[in-house]
Amino acid sequence: MNYMPLFIGLRYIRARRRNQFISFLSGFSMLGMLLGVAALIIVLSVMNGFDRELKGRLLSAVPHGSLSDPTGVSDWRGLGEIAISSPHVVAYAPYVEGFAMVGFGRALQAVSFVGIDPALESRVSEIADHMMMGQLADLHEGDFGIVLGRLLARQLAVVPGDKVMLTLPQLNITPAGVFPRVKRFTVTAVFEVGAQVDQSLVLMHISDAQRLLRKGHLVDGVHLKVDDIFSAGTILQALKSQLPATINVKDWSQTQGSLFQAIKMEKIVITVLLMIIVLVAAFNIVTSLVLMVADKRADIAVLRTLGLTARDVLAIFMVQGSAVGIIGIFLGVVIGSFAGIYIGPLVQWFESVSGLHMFDPSVYFISHLPSYWMFSDVLLVASVGVVLSLVASLYPAYRASKIEPAETLRYE
Repeated sequence: MNYMPLFIGLRYIRARRRNQFISFLSGFSMLGMLLGVAALIIVLSVMNGFDRELKGRLLSAVPHGSLSDPTGVSDWRGLGEIAISSPHVVAYAPYVEGFAMVGFGRALQAVSFVGIDPALESRVSEIADHMMMGQLADLHEGDFGIVLGRLLARQLAVVPGDKVMLTLPQLNITPAGVFPRVKRFTVTAVFEVGAQVDQSLVLMHISDAQRLLRKGHLVDGVHLKVDDIFSAGTILQALKSQLPATINVKDWSQTQGSLFQAIKMEKIVITVLLMIIVLVAAFNIVTSLVLMVADKRADIAVLRTLGLTARDVLAIFMVQGSAVGIIGIFLGVVIGSFAGIYIGPLVQWFESVSGLHMFDPSVYFISHLPSYWMFSDVLLVASVGVVLSLVASLYPAYRASKIEPAETLRYE
């Protein structure tokens, strides 16, 4: 195996160059790779941290999955027992759901409401642990109490004890005319999860929801809790074969999927935008190598006369160009991984020293900068950087391999 191209290519990197401008461009290319790779890893780690934080908060308050029947379920206990026969389903609870407008004074907000059994709902959801004012157990049958999220309560300017009006998308036909169905509820508690449900979800007792929607003793279905929340889709799909054909099966990725799809799309867009930094560094590799080839024409001609083939010359400059990029990528991976893992404690240290606060707990739902480093992200960023470095080195190396020794030495 011929190691001569590798040896010469690496030696060209270490050697002092007569043209300082070429050295500057090579160093700038390496710095660009370093900054681009490090920035990508740090940003992706922070976005992963926000994603996990949001999932942890939201999925602690919403069920992992549900079984429902459009025509209603009379024997919800039997349906729940079928579900819990699966070794991965740990609990179930009945529910009734609908949509309405909730109003107080002149404020009005569209919401989805869920009728629950407070005693059973605690088995499938941890929302009882997120109460700011009041308790979930304050919901009693026939009292027409309601539990609101913090953002919704603030928007309506209500506190426990206030009366709110719930308007359903249904009509009452009376001798006086046609009117929308309206029911007065008393705010009994306020919860805060730190996610979208704080503004769009209200809870009430399941018997009150049945009366409100005129369902009698029917419920919409049962909420489920599984032992592995991130495998909920697979678990529920395996359960589907044991259920009647009329039963609809949904997991949290379908009910809350739009939010996480938006986060995923944002992550992709930011990755593409930051990858431009790496692309600019790759273009700098092209520029520095083109100038290097022009500067080393005589050396190339001498090497060709000593027996090096055009393929060897191509390999020399491919090694040199890709080595500049790979060194920058390696340093970027080291710096970016360190920062991605420890950026949370570093930000906390900076806040304690400077007295500044990046996240005000009264405004944001978190008080710290979350971060979660993933090897798959590092591998993706590093792989793209290496490919761009190789592609950027290809054209200048090809130009170098086409230099004719006789023509070059004639004018030296």
